[in-house]
Amino acid sequence: MDPPGYNCFVDRDKMDAAVQDLGPKELSCTELQELKQLARQGYWARSYALRGKVYQRLIRDIPCRAVTPDASVYSDIVGKIVGKHSTSSLPLPEFVDNTQVPSYCLNTRGEGAVRKILLCIANQFPDVSFCPALPAVVALLLHYSTDEAQCFENACRILACNDPSRKLVDQSFLAFESSCMTFGDLVNKYCQAAHKLMVAVSEDVLQVYADWQRWLFGELPLSYFARVFDVFLVEGYKVLYRVALAILKFFHKVRAGQPLESDSVKQDIRTFVRDIAKTVSPEKLLEKAFAIRLFSRKEIQLLQMANEKALKQKGITVKQKRQFVHLAVHAENFHSEIVSVKEMRDIWSWVPERFALCQPLLLFSSLQHGYSLTRFYFQCEGHEPTLLLIKTTQKEVCGAYLSTDWSERNKFGGKVGFFGTGECFVFRLQPEVQRYEWVVIKHPELTKPVPLEAPAAPSPPCRPVSSDPADRLSPFLAARHFNLPSKTESMFMAGGNDCLIIGGGGGQALYIDGDLNRGRTGHCDTFNNQPLCSENFLISAVEAWGFQDPDTQ
Repeated sequence: MDPPGYNCFVDRDKMDAAVQDLGPKELSCTELQELKQLARQGYWARSYALRGKVYQRLIRDIPCRAVTPDASVYSDIVGKIVGKHSTSSLPLPEFVDNTQVPSYCLNTRGEGAVRKILLCIANQFPDVSFCPALPAVVALLLHYSTDEAQCFENACRILACNDPSRKLVDQSFLAFESSCMTFGDLVNKYCQAAHKLMVAVSEDVLQVYADWQRWLFGELPLSYFARVFDVFLVEGYKVLYRVALAILKFFHKVRAGQPLESDSVKQDIRTFVRDIAKTVSPEKLLEKAFAIRLFSRKEIQLLQMANEKALKQKGITVKQKRQFVHLAVHAENFHSEIVSVKEMRDIWSWVPERFALCQPLLLFSSLQHGYSLTRFYFQCEGHEPTLLLIKTTQKEVCGAYLSTDWSERNKFGGKVGFFGTGECFVFRLQPEVQRYEWVVIKHPELTKPVPLEAPAAPSPPCRPVSSDPADRLSPFLAARHFNLPSKTESMFMAGGNDCLIIGGGGGQALYIDGDLNRGRTGHCDTFNNQPLCSENFLISAVEAWGFQDPDTQ
Protein backbone atom coordinates (compact mmCIF):
# COMPACT_ATOMS: atom_id res chain seq x y z
CA MET A 1 0.00 0.00 0.00
CA ASP A 2 1.35 3.43 -0.92
CA PRO A 3 2.09 5.73 2.01
CA PRO A 4 -0.54 8.46 2.50
CA GLY A 5 0.11 11.76 0.74
CA TYR A 6 0.26 14.04 3.78
CA ASN A 7 0.22 17.78 3.21
CA CYS A 8 3.20 20.02 3.97
CA PHE A 9 1.85 20.95 7.44
CA VAL A 10 1.96 17.44 8.93
CA ASP A 11 4.84 15.73 10.71
CA ARG A 12 4.83 12.38 8.90
CA ASP A 13 6.30 10.34 11.75
CA LYS A 14 3.85 11.71 14.32
CA MET A 15 0.92 11.19 11.97
CA ASP A 16 1.90 7.61 11.15
CA ALA A 17 2.05 6.86 14.87
CA ALA A 18 -1.23 8.63 15.73
CA VAL A 19 -3.56 7.57 12.90
CA GLN A 20 -2.93 4.44 10.87
CA ASP A 21 -3.85 4.67 7.19
CA LEU A 22 -5.43 1.31 6.39
CA GLY A 23 -8.92 2.08 5.24
CA PRO A 24 -11.05 2.71 2.16
CA LYS A 25 -10.38 5.58 -0.24
CA GLU A 26 -13.94 6.38 -1.36
CA LEU A 27 -17.34 7.06 0.20
CA SER A 28 -20.43 6.59 -1.93
CA CYS A 29 -23.33 6.95 0.52
CA THR A 30 -25.48 10.10 0.60
CA GLU A 31 -28.21 9.22 3.14
CA LEU A 32 -27.84 10.97 6.50
CA GLN A 33 -28.71 7.86 8.52
CA GLU A 34 -26.03 5.83 6.77
CA LEU A 35 -23.51 8.65 7.20
CA LYS A 36 -24.28 8.67 10.94
CA GLN A 37 -23.57 4.96 11.17
CA LEU A 38 -20.35 5.21 9.18
CA ALA A 39 -19.14 8.19 11.22
CA ARG A 40 -19.80 6.38 14.50
CA GLN A 41 -18.08 3.24 13.19
CA GLY A 42 -15.01 5.23 12.10
CA TYR A 43 -15.34 4.29 8.42
CA TRP A 44 -13.24 7.20 7.12
CA ALA A 45 -11.07 7.41 10.25
CA ARG A 46 -8.84 4.70 8.79
CA SER A 47 -7.93 6.67 5.67
CA TYR A 48 -6.12 10.01 5.67
CA ALA A 49 -7.18 10.82 2.11
CA LEU A 50 -10.80 9.80 2.59
CA ARG A 51 -11.20 11.75 5.82
CA GLY A 52 -9.99 14.87 3.99
CA LYS A 53 -12.54 14.29 1.21
CA VAL A 54 -15.38 13.66 3.68
CA TYR A 55 -14.56 16.81 5.67
CA GLN A 56 -14.69 18.82 2.46
CA ARG A 57 -18.04 17.33 1.51
CA LEU A 58 -19.67 17.68 4.94
CA ILE A 59 -18.45 21.25 5.46
CA ARG A 60 -19.45 22.25 1.94
CA ASP A 61 -23.01 21.14 2.76
CA ILE A 62 -23.27 23.37 5.87
CA PRO A 63 -25.91 26.08 5.20
CA CYS A 64 -24.13 29.41 5.60
CA ARG A 65 -24.90 33.11 5.59
CA ALA A 66 -24.92 34.68 2.12
CA VAL A 67 -21.48 36.28 2.40
CA THR A 68 -19.06 33.74 3.83
CA PRO A 69 -15.31 34.26 3.33
CA ASP A 70 -13.77 31.66 1.02
CA ALA A 71 -10.28 30.59 -0.01
CA SER A 72 -9.83 33.54 -2.38
CA VAL A 73 -10.48 35.98 0.49
CA TYR A 74 -7.68 34.34 2.47
CA SER A 75 -5.28 34.75 -0.45
CA ASP A 76 -6.20 38.43 -0.65
CA ILE A 77 -5.83 39.32 3.04
CA VAL A 78 -3.20 37.02 4.57
CA GLY A 79 -0.22 39.07 3.41
CA LYS A 80 -1.66 42.32 4.73
CA ILE A 81 -2.61 40.85 8.11
CA VAL A 82 0.49 38.80 8.81
CA GLY A 83 2.94 41.26 7.24
CA LYS A 84 6.58 40.52 7.95
CA HIS A 85 5.96 38.83 11.29
CA SER A 86 7.52 35.47 11.97
CA THR A 87 4.61 32.99 12.16
CA SER A 88 5.85 31.66 15.50
CA SER A 89 5.60 35.12 17.05
CA LEU A 90 2.16 35.98 15.70
CA PRO A 91 -0.29 36.97 18.47
CA LEU A 92 -3.51 35.02 18.86
CA PRO A 93 -6.89 36.78 18.50
CA GLU A 94 -8.51 37.86 21.76
CA PHE A 95 -11.52 35.62 21.19
CA VAL A 96 -9.47 32.45 21.79
CA ASP A 97 -9.03 33.60 25.44
CA ASN A 98 -5.36 32.63 25.75
CA THR A 99 -6.18 29.08 24.68
CA GLN A 100 -3.08 27.11 23.76
CA VAL A 101 -3.04 26.04 20.13
CA PRO A 102 -2.84 22.23 20.12
CA SER A 103 -0.18 21.06 17.69
CA TYR A 104 -1.44 17.45 17.38
CA CYS A 105 0.70 16.13 14.51
CA LEU A 106 1.52 19.44 12.87
CA ASN A 107 5.09 20.42 12.09
CA THR A 108 6.52 23.89 12.80
CA ARG A 109 5.13 25.22 9.52
CA GLY A 110 1.68 23.88 10.39
CA GLU A 111 1.73 25.45 13.85
CA GLY A 112 2.53 28.83 12.31
CA ALA A 113 -0.18 28.38 9.68
CA VAL A 114 -2.81 27.88 12.40
CA ARG A 115 -1.93 31.29 13.87
CA LYS A 116 -2.15 32.94 10.45
CA ILE A 117 -5.55 31.40 9.77
CA LEU A 118 -6.91 32.41 13.19
CA LEU A 119 -5.84 36.03 12.64
CA CYS A 120 -7.52 36.10 9.23
CA ILE A 121 -10.69 34.63 10.70
CA ALA A 122 -10.67 37.35 13.38
CA ASN A 123 -10.41 39.95 10.61
CA GLN A 124 -13.44 38.55 8.78
CA PHE A 125 -15.60 37.76 11.83
CA PRO A 126 -15.61 40.83 14.10
CA ASP A 127 -18.84 39.52 15.69
CA VAL A 128 -17.03 36.47 17.13
CA SER A 129 -16.08 37.62 20.64
CA PHE A 130 -15.31 34.38 22.51
CA CYS A 131 -14.42 31.08 20.82
CA PRO A 132 -11.76 29.08 22.70
CA ALA A 133 -12.65 25.94 20.70
CA LEU A 134 -11.53 27.43 17.39
CA PRO A 135 -7.73 26.82 17.63
CA ALA A 136 -8.33 23.06 17.98
CA VAL A 137 -10.82 23.07 15.09
CA VAL A 138 -8.42 24.93 12.79
CA ALA A 139 -5.48 22.74 13.83
CA LEU A 140 -7.44 19.56 13.09
CA LEU A 141 -8.76 20.83 9.75
CA LEU A 142 -5.24 21.81 8.69
CA HIS A 143 -4.14 18.17 8.91
CA TYR A 144 -6.67 17.35 6.20
CA SER A 145 -6.56 20.47 4.00
CA THR A 146 -4.64 20.92 0.77
CA ASP A 147 -3.47 24.39 1.80
CA GLU A 148 -4.05 27.20 4.31
CA ALA A 149 -6.75 28.83 2.16
CA GLN A 150 -8.88 25.67 2.10
CA CYS A 151 -8.54 25.29 5.88
CA PHE A 152 -9.55 28.95 6.32
CA GLU A 153 -12.64 28.48 4.13
CA ASN A 154 -13.74 25.36 5.99
CA ALA A 155 -13.35 27.01 9.40
CA CYS A 156 -15.29 30.04 8.13
CA ARG A 157 -18.16 27.84 6.97
CA ILE A 158 -18.40 26.25 10.43
CA LEU A 159 -18.57 29.72 12.02
CA ALA A 160 -21.03 31.06 9.41
CA CYS A 161 -23.60 28.26 9.74
CA ASN A 162 -27.01 29.96 9.68
CA ASP A 163 -29.25 26.97 10.41
CA PRO A 164 -30.86 27.90 13.78
CA SER A 165 -31.36 24.22 14.64
CA ARG A 166 -27.72 23.33 13.94
CA LYS A 167 -25.45 24.90 16.51
CA LEU A 168 -21.77 24.13 15.84
CA VAL A 169 -19.40 26.24 17.98
CA ASP A 170 -19.98 28.85 20.68
CA GLN A 171 -18.96 32.31 19.46
CA SER A 172 -19.71 34.53 22.48
CA PHE A 173 -19.03 34.30 26.20
CA LEU A 174 -22.78 34.17 26.85
CA ALA A 175 -23.18 31.13 24.58
CA PHE A 176 -20.05 29.49 26.04
CA GLU A 177 -21.10 30.06 29.66
CA SER A 178 -24.65 28.82 29.09
CA SER A 179 -23.19 25.71 27.41
CA CYS A 180 -21.13 25.11 30.55
CA MET A 181 -24.26 25.46 32.69
CA THR A 182 -26.16 23.12 30.37
CA PHE A 183 -23.36 20.57 30.64
CA GLY A 184 -23.56 20.89 34.43
CA ASP A 185 -27.30 20.20 34.26
CA LEU A 186 -26.69 17.11 32.11
CA VAL A 187 -23.99 15.82 34.49
CA ASN A 188 -26.44 16.31 37.36
CA LYS A 189 -28.97 14.09 35.61
CA TYR A 190 -26.85 11.52 33.75
CA CYS A 191 -23.64 11.20 35.82
CA GLN A 192 -24.95 11.42 39.36
CA ALA A 193 -22.08 9.47 40.94
CA ALA A 194 -19.47 11.66 39.23
CA HIS A 195 -21.45 14.79 40.11
CA LYS A 196 -21.54 13.77 43.77
CA LEU A 197 -17.75 13.36 43.71
CA MET A 198 -17.24 16.76 42.02
CA VAL A 199 -19.48 18.48 44.59
CA ALA A 200 -17.58 16.83 47.43
CA VAL A 201 -14.11 17.92 46.27
CA SER A 202 -14.81 21.24 44.49
CA GLU A 203 -15.36 24.61 46.08
CA ASP A 204 -17.24 25.57 42.92
CA VAL A 205 -18.36 22.59 40.86
CA LEU A 206 -19.39 24.78 37.93
CA GLN A 207 -15.75 25.87 37.58
CA VAL A 208 -14.92 22.21 36.93
CA TYR A 209 -17.68 21.85 34.37
CA ALA A 210 -16.64 25.12 32.70
CA ASP A 211 -13.59 23.17 31.53
CA TRP A 212 -15.62 20.62 29.56
CA GLN A 213 -14.90 22.05 26.12
CA ARG A 214 -11.19 22.12 26.84
CA TRP A 215 -11.31 18.36 27.45
CA LEU A 216 -12.46 17.93 23.85
CA PHE A 217 -10.87 20.92 22.11
CA GLY A 218 -7.34 20.74 23.40
CA GLU A 219 -6.66 17.83 25.74
CA LEU A 220 -7.93 14.86 23.72
CA PRO A 221 -5.20 13.28 21.55
CA LEU A 222 -5.63 13.70 17.78
CA SER A 223 -6.86 10.15 17.11
CA TYR A 224 -9.67 10.67 19.66
CA PHE A 225 -10.55 14.25 18.78
CA ALA A 226 -10.70 13.45 15.08
CA ARG A 227 -13.15 10.60 15.76
CA VAL A 228 -15.32 12.96 17.80
CA PHE A 229 -15.11 15.59 15.07
CA ASP A 230 -16.11 13.03 12.41
CA VAL A 231 -19.40 12.43 14.21
CA PHE A 232 -19.81 16.09 15.21
CA LEU A 233 -19.83 17.21 11.55
CA VAL A 234 -22.68 14.78 10.85
CA GLU A 235 -24.74 15.02 14.05
CA GLY A 236 -23.94 18.42 15.56
CA TYR A 237 -23.27 19.92 19.00
CA LYS A 238 -25.13 17.29 21.02
CA VAL A 239 -22.28 14.86 20.27
CA LEU A 240 -19.90 17.08 22.26
CA TYR A 241 -22.10 16.81 25.36
CA ARG A 242 -22.26 13.04 24.96
CA VAL A 243 -18.50 12.60 24.70
CA ALA A 244 -17.75 14.95 27.61
CA LEU A 245 -20.25 13.04 29.78
CA ALA A 246 -18.57 9.77 28.78
CA ILE A 247 -15.15 11.22 29.71
CA LEU A 248 -16.48 12.19 33.15
CA LYS A 249 -17.96 8.71 33.63
CA PHE A 250 -14.62 7.07 32.81
CA PHE A 251 -12.74 9.54 35.04
CA HIS A 252 -15.05 8.71 37.95
CA LYS A 253 -14.67 4.98 37.34
CA VAL A 254 -10.86 5.22 37.38
CA ARG A 255 -10.51 7.76 40.20
CA ALA A 256 -13.34 6.75 42.54
CA GLY A 257 -11.87 5.91 45.93
CA GLN A 258 -8.62 7.76 45.22
CA PRO A 259 -7.89 11.04 47.03
CA LEU A 260 -8.83 14.18 45.09
CA GLU A 261 -8.05 17.73 46.16
CA SER A 262 -10.33 20.65 45.34
CA ASP A 263 -7.47 22.73 43.95
CA SER A 264 -6.32 19.97 41.61
CA VAL A 265 -9.45 18.24 40.34
CA LYS A 266 -9.58 20.37 37.17
CA GLN A 267 -5.96 19.53 36.43
CA ASP A 268 -6.56 15.87 37.30
CA ILE A 269 -9.32 15.63 34.68
CA ARG A 270 -7.17 17.40 32.07
CA THR A 271 -4.32 14.98 32.73
CA PHE A 272 -6.71 12.04 32.55
CA VAL A 273 -7.99 13.22 29.14
CA ARG A 274 -4.48 13.79 27.77
CA ASP A 275 -3.55 10.25 28.82
CA ILE A 276 -6.92 8.72 27.97
CA ALA A 277 -5.28 6.07 25.76
CA LYS A 278 -4.14 4.36 28.98
CA THR A 279 -7.78 3.86 29.96
CA VAL A 280 -10.06 3.55 26.96
CA SER A 281 -9.91 3.35 23.15
CA PRO A 282 -11.63 5.88 20.84
CA GLU A 283 -14.16 3.18 19.97
CA LYS A 284 -15.03 2.53 23.63
CA LEU A 285 -15.28 6.26 24.36
CA LEU A 286 -17.80 6.76 21.55
CA GLU A 287 -19.64 3.57 22.52
CA LYS A 288 -20.08 4.92 26.05
CA ALA A 289 -21.10 8.34 24.71
CA PHE A 290 -23.87 6.95 22.53
CA ALA A 291 -25.10 4.62 25.25
CA ILE A 292 -26.22 7.73 27.18
CA ARG A 293 -29.88 8.37 26.35
CA LEU A 294 -29.87 12.16 26.30
CA PHE A 295 -32.82 14.51 26.00
CA SER A 296 -33.83 15.46 22.47
CA ARG A 297 -31.94 18.21 20.68
CA LYS A 298 -35.00 20.44 21.10
CA GLU A 299 -35.11 19.92 24.88
CA ILE A 300 -31.40 20.69 25.18
CA GLN A 301 -31.97 23.83 23.10
CA LEU A 302 -34.72 24.92 25.52
CA LEU A 303 -32.41 24.29 28.48
CA GLN A 304 -29.63 26.28 26.82
CA MET A 305 -32.04 29.17 26.20
CA ALA A 306 -33.16 29.11 29.84
CA ASN A 307 -29.54 29.24 30.98
CA GLU A 308 -28.74 32.10 28.59
CA LYS A 309 -31.70 34.06 29.90
CA ALA A 310 -30.59 33.56 33.51
CA LEU A 311 -27.11 34.85 32.63
CA LYS A 312 -28.50 37.87 30.79
CA GLN A 313 -30.68 38.78 33.75
CA LYS A 314 -27.60 38.71 35.96
CA GLY A 315 -25.70 40.82 33.45
CA ILE A 316 -23.18 38.03 32.75
CA THR A 317 -22.64 38.49 29.01
CA VAL A 318 -18.87 39.04 28.92
CA LYS A 319 -16.09 37.20 30.70
CA GLN A 320 -15.79 38.12 34.36
CA LYS A 321 -14.71 36.50 37.60
CA ARG A 322 -17.38 34.06 38.69
CA GLN A 323 -18.68 34.04 42.27
CA PHE A 324 -18.45 30.66 43.90
CA VAL A 325 -21.78 29.07 43.08
CA HIS A 326 -21.16 26.44 45.76
CA LEU A 327 -21.23 29.20 48.34
CA ALA A 328 -24.69 30.45 47.34
CA VAL A 329 -25.86 29.06 50.68
CA HIS A 330 -23.97 31.37 53.04
CA ALA A 331 -23.42 29.98 56.54
CA GLU A 332 -23.70 33.35 58.23
CA ASN A 333 -27.17 34.26 56.92
CA PHE A 334 -28.82 30.89 56.36
CA HIS A 335 -31.11 29.46 59.03
CA SER A 336 -33.53 26.58 58.73
CA GLU A 337 -35.42 24.58 61.35
CA ILE A 338 -35.16 21.51 59.10
CA VAL A 339 -31.79 21.33 57.32
CA SER A 340 -28.21 22.33 58.05
CA VAL A 341 -26.07 24.55 55.81
CA LYS A 342 -24.29 21.46 54.47
CA GLU A 343 -27.58 19.70 53.68
CA MET A 344 -28.91 22.79 51.89
CA ARG A 345 -25.70 22.98 49.86
CA ASP A 346 -26.19 19.32 48.89
CA ILE A 347 -29.73 20.13 47.73
CA TRP A 348 -28.42 23.20 45.88
CA SER A 349 -26.04 20.95 43.95
CA TRP A 350 -29.08 19.11 42.54
CA VAL A 351 -31.05 22.11 41.29
CA PRO A 352 -30.69 23.31 37.67
CA GLU A 353 -27.57 25.43 37.12
CA ARG A 354 -29.54 28.58 36.27
CA PHE A 355 -31.05 28.54 39.77
CA ALA A 356 -27.82 27.54 41.51
CA LEU A 357 -26.77 31.11 40.65
CA CYS A 358 -29.38 32.26 43.18
CA GLN A 359 -29.51 32.21 46.97
CA PRO A 360 -32.16 30.52 49.16
CA LEU A 361 -35.01 32.78 50.27
CA LEU A 362 -37.32 31.51 53.05
CA LEU A 363 -40.91 31.93 51.81
CA PHE A 364 -42.84 29.89 54.36
CA SER A 365 -42.11 28.34 57.74
CA SER A 366 -44.80 26.50 59.68
CA LEU A 367 -43.16 27.64 62.91
CA GLN A 368 -43.32 31.26 61.78
CA HIS A 369 -46.47 31.39 59.63
CA GLY A 370 -48.56 28.63 61.23
CA TYR A 371 -49.70 25.18 60.15
CA SER A 372 -51.99 26.28 57.32
CA LEU A 373 -51.95 25.15 53.66
CA THR A 374 -53.79 28.34 52.68
CA ARG A 375 -51.00 30.44 54.19
CA PHE A 376 -48.43 28.17 52.50
CA TYR A 377 -49.95 28.94 49.08
CA PHE A 378 -50.20 32.64 49.86
CA GLN A 379 -46.51 32.85 50.78
CA CYS A 380 -45.33 30.78 47.78
CA GLU A 381 -47.45 32.20 44.95
CA GLY A 382 -45.48 34.36 42.55
CA HIS A 383 -42.29 32.37 43.04
CA GLU A 384 -40.93 29.80 40.61
CA PRO A 385 -39.30 27.38 41.30
CA THR A 386 -39.68 26.51 45.00
CA LEU A 387 -38.17 23.99 47.37
CA LEU A 388 -40.40 22.10 49.83
CA LEU A 389 -38.82 20.73 53.03
CA ILE A 390 -40.60 18.48 55.55
CA LYS A 391 -39.46 17.23 58.95
CA THR A 392 -41.46 14.51 60.64
CA THR A 393 -41.94 13.97 64.36
CA GLN A 394 -39.58 10.97 63.92
CA LYS A 395 -36.89 13.45 62.73
CA GLU A 396 -37.02 12.15 59.17
CA VAL A 397 -36.36 14.83 56.52
CA CYS A 398 -37.65 14.78 52.94
CA GLY A 399 -38.85 17.22 50.33
CA ALA A 400 -39.27 18.19 46.69
CA TYR A 401 -37.91 20.61 44.13
CA LEU A 402 -40.96 22.07 42.36
CA SER A 403 -40.52 23.75 39.00
CA THR A 404 -43.75 25.71 38.71
CA ASP A 405 -45.59 28.50 40.55
CA TRP A 406 -48.23 27.16 42.93
CA SER A 407 -50.70 29.68 41.45
CA GLU A 408 -51.06 27.27 38.49
CA ARG A 409 -53.39 25.20 40.70
CA ASN A 410 -56.05 27.89 40.26
CA LYS A 411 -56.52 26.90 36.62
CA PHE A 412 -58.42 23.79 37.72
CA GLY A 413 -61.38 25.65 39.23
CA GLY A 414 -61.01 24.39 42.77
CA LYS A 415 -60.40 20.77 41.76
CA VAL A 416 -57.08 19.02 42.32
CA GLY A 417 -55.18 18.97 39.02
CA PHE A 418 -51.54 18.21 38.26
CA PHE A 419 -49.08 20.64 36.70
CA GLY A 420 -45.29 21.23 36.69
CA THR A 421 -42.47 19.98 34.46
CA GLY A 422 -39.94 17.15 34.33
CA GLU A 423 -37.40 19.22 36.26
CA CYS A 424 -39.33 18.43 39.47
CA PHE A 425 -37.75 15.85 41.76
CA VAL A 426 -38.31 14.44 45.24
CA PHE A 427 -35.73 13.46 47.84
CA ARG A 428 -35.01 12.38 51.37
CA LEU A 429 -32.12 13.54 53.56
CA GLN A 430 -32.68 11.66 56.80
CA PRO A 431 -32.10 8.85 57.60
CA GLU A 432 -30.13 8.55 54.31
CA VAL A 433 -29.78 10.74 51.23
CA GLN A 434 -31.65 9.72 48.07
CA ARG A 435 -32.98 11.73 45.13
CA TYR A 436 -35.68 10.58 42.69
CA GLU A 437 -36.05 12.39 39.36
CA TRP A 438 -38.71 12.21 36.70
CA VAL A 439 -38.97 8.59 35.55
CA VAL A 440 -38.51 9.60 31.88
CA ILE A 441 -34.93 10.81 32.57
CA LYS A 442 -33.74 7.32 33.49
CA HIS A 443 -36.20 5.52 31.23
CA PRO A 444 -36.45 7.54 27.98
CA GLU A 445 -37.83 4.44 26.27
CA LEU A 446 -41.16 5.33 27.91
CA THR A 447 -41.59 8.25 25.56
CA LYS A 448 -40.76 9.79 22.22
CA PRO A 449 -40.34 13.57 21.85
CA VAL A 450 -43.02 15.30 19.83
CA PRO A 451 -42.18 18.11 17.40
CA LEU A 452 -42.17 21.59 18.94
CA GLU A 453 -42.80 24.93 17.42
CA ALA A 454 -39.86 27.33 17.53
CA PRO A 455 -39.46 28.11 21.24
CA ALA A 456 -39.41 31.53 22.74
CA ALA A 457 -37.48 32.27 25.92
CA PRO A 458 -38.56 30.22 28.95
CA SER A 459 -40.02 31.89 32.00
CA PRO A 460 -37.54 34.05 33.90
CA PRO A 461 -35.54 32.52 36.76
CA CYS A 462 -34.78 33.88 40.20
CA ARG A 463 -37.72 36.29 40.38
CA PRO A 464 -41.51 36.29 40.65
CA VAL A 465 -43.29 34.93 37.58
CA SER A 466 -44.35 37.45 34.97
CA SER A 467 -47.94 37.62 33.81
CA ASP A 468 -46.70 38.42 30.29
CA PRO A 469 -47.64 35.42 28.06
CA ALA A 470 -44.40 35.92 26.12
CA ASP A 471 -42.52 34.86 29.25
CA ARG A 472 -44.48 31.65 29.72
CA LEU A 473 -43.75 29.74 26.51
CA SER A 474 -42.53 26.16 26.26
CA PRO A 475 -40.45 25.47 29.39
CA PHE A 476 -37.75 22.81 29.45
CA LEU A 477 -39.12 19.27 29.99
CA ALA A 478 -42.79 20.22 29.70
CA ALA A 479 -44.82 17.00 29.61
CA ARG A 480 -46.58 18.12 26.42
CA HIS A 481 -43.27 17.80 24.56
CA PHE A 482 -43.40 14.00 25.01
CA ASN A 483 -45.60 11.14 23.87
CA LEU A 484 -46.25 9.52 27.24
CA PRO A 485 -48.08 6.20 27.55
CA SER A 486 -50.38 7.68 30.22
CA LYS A 487 -50.79 10.76 32.39
CA THR A 488 -49.45 8.93 35.43
CA GLU A 489 -45.86 9.60 34.24
CA SER A 490 -46.40 13.38 34.37
CA MET A 491 -48.21 13.99 37.65
CA PHE A 492 -45.62 16.36 39.10
CA MET A 493 -47.43 18.59 41.61
CA ALA A 494 -51.01 19.38 42.58
CA GLY A 495 -52.70 21.47 45.22
CA GLY A 496 -56.23 21.88 46.49
CA ASN A 497 -57.76 23.53 49.55
CA ASP A 498 -57.54 20.33 51.56
CA CYS A 499 -54.28 18.77 50.40
CA LEU A 500 -50.97 19.13 48.59
CA ILE A 501 -49.70 16.28 46.39
CA ILE A 502 -46.30 15.64 44.82
CA GLY A 503 -46.10 12.80 42.30
CA GLY A 504 -48.92 10.57 41.16
CA GLY A 505 -49.89 7.36 39.42
CA GLY A 506 -50.10 4.20 41.50
CA GLY A 507 -49.60 6.26 44.66
CA GLN A 508 -48.19 9.60 45.73
CA ALA A 509 -44.60 10.52 46.53
CA LEU A 510 -45.92 13.03 49.07
CA TYR A 511 -49.40 13.83 50.34
CA ILE A 512 -49.89 16.54 52.97
CA ASP A 513 -53.22 17.46 54.53
CA GLY A 514 -54.68 20.97 54.70
CA ASP A 515 -53.61 21.48 58.31
CA LEU A 516 -49.97 20.59 57.52
CA ASN A 517 -50.32 18.07 60.31
CA ARG A 518 -50.33 14.64 58.71
CA GLY A 519 -48.85 13.17 55.58
CA ARG A 520 -48.12 9.98 53.73
CA THR A 521 -45.58 8.80 51.18
CA GLY A 522 -45.29 5.87 48.80
CA HIS A 523 -44.20 4.77 45.37
CA CYS A 524 -45.53 6.77 42.42
CA ASP A 525 -45.17 6.34 38.66
CA THR A 526 -43.97 9.91 38.03
CA PHE A 527 -40.76 9.56 40.06
CA ASN A 528 -40.57 5.75 40.44
CA ASN A 529 -39.56 6.40 44.04
CA GLN A 530 -39.40 4.46 47.26
CA PRO A 531 -41.23 5.98 50.29
CA LEU A 532 -39.42 9.15 51.35
CA CYS A 533 -39.92 8.48 55.08
CA SER A 534 -42.37 6.50 57.24
CA GLU A 535 -45.35 5.81 54.98
CA ASN A 536 -47.75 7.59 57.33
CA PHE A 537 -46.18 10.40 59.28
CA LEU A 538 -46.87 13.34 61.55
CA ILE A 539 -45.32 16.66 60.58
CA SER A 540 -43.00 18.54 62.90
CA ALA A 541 -42.11 21.40 60.51
CA VAL A 542 -42.67 22.51 56.92
CA GLU A 543 -40.61 25.09 55.00
CA ALA A 544 -40.79 26.46 51.47
CA TRP A 545 -37.79 28.18 49.94
CA GLY A 546 -37.52 30.38 46.87
CA PHE A 547 -34.54 31.34 44.73
CA GLN A 548 -33.33 34.91 45.08
CA ASP A 549 -30.93 36.68 42.75
CA PRO A 550 -28.17 38.08 45.01
CA ASP A 551 -28.34 41.38 43.10
CA THR A 552 -31.96 41.95 44.24
CA GLN A 553 -31.29 41.69 47.98
